Amino acid sequence: MTESPNGFNRLGRRGASTQAPQPHHAVAADVVLFTIQDESLKVLLVKRATPPFRGWWSLPGGFVRKDESVDEAALRELQEETGITTVYLEQLYTFGDLDRDPRGHVISVSYYAVVDWGQFQLRARAARLSARWFAVTHLPNLSFDHRKIVSLALERLRNKVNYTSVAFQLLPKKFTLSELQRAYEVILGQRVDKRNFRKKMLQLGILRNTKEQKVEGRQRPARLYAFAETRVIKLQEKGIIVPF
Repeated sequence: MTESPNGFNRLGRRGASTQAPQPHHAVAADVVLFTIQDESLKVLLVKRATPPFRGWWSLPGGFVRKDESVDEAALRELQEETGITTVYLEQLYTFGDLDRDPRGHVISVSYYAVVDWGQFQLRARAARLSARWFAVTHLPNLSFDHRKIVSLALERLRNKVNYTSVAFQLLPKKFTLSELQRAYEVILGQRVDKRNFRKKMLQLGILRNTKEQKVEGRQRPARLYAFAETRVIKLQEKGIIVPF
């Protein structure tokens, strides 16, 4: 190949006429999906049907296809393996250790999301694929580095619960103050003071009284509240958080 007067060949490199070999690696997308069931914070796992780690539990996920973005791959894998759709995924972290996958160099872009248990039941197809919810405190053996991914997602969730509306995504549209408090306690893994919690929540104005009530066993009816999203957005813009 002839060089141009400035000394560069048509590839834009001085002297060399061939491109250097490109590194070979694959890109995957993995999803950490949280919910609250039976007053326990749980994560969704699927049992692997093929090697490597056949028969082990893993996060929903898989390789990114040539004709899709990483975001699209994450949503597609979640739908194919669990039947869950229309969930908002937030990117968590990129894992790229050389030994994380025995098949070769696989880079995983991980995501996480929180969903209301009542609205995201697993479909029959997912049951046949052995998809199950596991308590984050009692996880089975996980394939690849998925335990590490779950741990980081849990840390991110706990850090965000005090300054975002993430806890409300785990609740139905209408809820009692007791249900809201319990959601915070389950995420944080610790008790919060009942009086202090309710006082702060009501003072912030992020709750809207629906004028409805819910009967809980033999106790007196409890007021039902809804999430005032516009109010939370304004507080977050001002940097105001809800510390517990």
